[in-house]
Amino acid sequence: MKEYRKLSAEEIALLEAAACTAEDWNEVEVAEGFDARCVRNVNFSGKIRLGSFGHVFELPGGVRRKAGIENACLHNVSLGDGCLVRNVNNYIANYEIGDRCFIENVGVMAVDRESSFGNGVRVSVLNETGGREVTISERLSSQLAYVVALYRHRPEFIAKVEELSAGYADSVRSATGSIGNDTRIVNVQYMSCVRVGEYARIEGAAKLVNGSIVSKKEAPTYIGNGVICTDFIVCSDSRIEDGVMMNRCFVGQACRFGHGYSASDSLFFCNCQGENGEACAIFAGPYTVTHHKSTLLIAGVFSFMNAGSGSNQSNHMYKLGPIHQGTLERGAKTASDSYILWPSRVGAFSLVMGRHVTHSDTSNLPFSYLIENKNTTYLVPGVNLKSVGTIRDAQKWPKRDLRHDSDRLDEVNCNLLSPFTVQKMMKGLLTLDNLRYSSGELSDVYSFHSTKIKNSALHKGISYYRTAIDKFMGNSLISRLQDANGEISVDSDEELHRLLKPDSPVGSGEWVDLSGLIAPKSEIQELMKAVEKGEISSLEEIGEAFRRMARNYYSYEWTWAFQHIQEVYGINPSKMTREEAISLIRRWKEAVTGLDRLIYEDARKEFSLASMTGYGADGNREQKEQDFENVRGDFENNSFVKAILKHIEDKSALGDRAIAALQA
Repeated sequence: MKEYRKLSAEEIALLEAAACTAEDWNEVEVAEGFDARCVRNVNFSGKIRLGSFGHVFELPGGVRRKAGIENACLHNVSLGDGCLVRNVNNYIANYEIGDRCFIENVGVMAVDRESSFGNGVRVSVLNETGGREVTISERLSSQLAYVVALYRHRPEFIAKVEELSAGYADSVRSATGSIGNDTRIVNVQYMSCVRVGEYARIEGAAKLVNGSIVSKKEAPTYIGNGVICTDFIVCSDSRIEDGVMMNRCFVGQACRFGHGYSASDSLFFCNCQGENGEACAIFAGPYTVTHHKSTLLIAGVFSFMNAGSGSNQSNHMYKLGPIHQGTLERGAKTASDSYILWPSRVGAFSLVMGRHVTHSDTSNLPFSYLIENKNTTYLVPGVNLKSVGTIRDAQKWPKRDLRHDSDRLDEVNCNLLSPFTVQKMMKGLLTLDNLRYSSGELSDVYSFHSTKIKNSALHKGISYYRTAIDKFMGNSLISRLQDANGEISVDSDEELHRLLKPDSPVGSGEWVDLSGLIAPKSEIQELMKAVEKGEISSLEEIGEAFRRMARNYYSYEWTWAFQHIQEVYGINPSKMTREEAISLIRRWKEAVTGLDRLIYEDARKEFSLASMTGYGADGNREQKEQDFENVRGDFENNSFVKAILKHIEDKSALGDRAIAALQA
């Protein structure tokens, strides 16, 4: 602990000569190295502790400022070493300020009551009228928030988590706020009951009330011009600027908000982005992105989602108020001017185009298009499996993870094909087959959950799903056969059985997507039981349970695949012969290369003559093509196209090596 002493008579005289005043100079204590000559025109009241002033700040443009206090009113303030506090228009009250902090041109910075700094605020997510409230805290993860908001059929679990969240809020409750080391607070108008982590930058914020800004040296947080936030928590690595307004919101790690975005009663988890538009009572899982001024997201569950311009939903269908909600499962997208009337549920990695008012549920038909034609919703099953955009999204998400914090709150699995999506495709196959047989092979249109499916789309959907299932099962099988160096060596059926034996019984049943974490439902249920029994007694222990599920994903995935190989192919994996394994790998090779060729052809559309419309201004066709090529490049040399061809080559070679190893 730093040692403090009373001011000497000489120091008091120097301070008074520099226009400084104090209610009681005996209440002002200073640390070793304190220099009274660095303090000018300051009023002190309450308990004051001041550090040394030896630090010099380097500002943009080459400006240098020496630490000190000038033109300020401080009440019950502890100031660390090397700080600059300058031009406080009103006062700073009840704050512990760390070392090397730069505070200039602020209005009010105060803690005027005992506060938990945003921890413990209840956010009415999804249902604006209440019933799905989530208590936010600095330890809130997307997984924990998901089960609290949506698993209301487990009231004992909800009550226990609420108790733990309240306990965390109590643990940080204080009548004194804190500003972490190396933080800069400049041109802030009003800041009340806000706790700030180290290395944060708050520049030009208009109003910050009752919140926490989590920030770290390796993951600094930025709050910029015109921002108004009340009852909030902002996590590390996030950036909020340009007039953003938020009320009762949680902002997860590495989020970006700007250009006047507004949000209320909403939860945003890691790597979300919001610009121009509006959010109300949404659950925005990882990588939820909306950039357009005309876009309203309301009362929905989203993740890995990109909202097109003019996207809109309604949660006020009847006269009892805004009580309806909906879900766009992971990877779903909305096209420009799309509209959905809640309640509805859209399957994973699906695209929504047009206006949809029929409350459809396509959760067991993922990778689909929902297209509106003359007020009717048409469903095109599985077509997104061959979309170049879907593959591009899956590749960009890991690259766009901006989190630098080693303590990551949200578990994120970006896999397109997983037990979660494949189990849905298997159900979708059964659904489509039943539709075909019950309505007749020659029917032009089939009806499913308030949607219409054309005959050709149904048959293609069956083909797409079978191909994707072959791809996933083969991926899991080959991954299981490879050693740590990627080599495959299987010299007998007995060796094959040993390699294929699951590591764990966990994973054989239904799987769920907990807003980024793909996990067996049985593990989620076991976690909830442990919380209900009091075996887990902190938010950190719950977080560790989710981290364990994420670490064991591939072990659990193989258990699921092992169980379902017999269901899909009629082959018992515990008795599988090498010849049977070879047949599965051949199916996998055909599926992988087949899907890649479809994606290749989809990419080619981006280089068609139709795509060149608007290029070659005032020129002929040859100039149009040259202009297009100089801007967009040519098809064969496009990096993504070359990656597809490389993928076909690599997977074909891998399949051949695996078959050769099994034949040997």
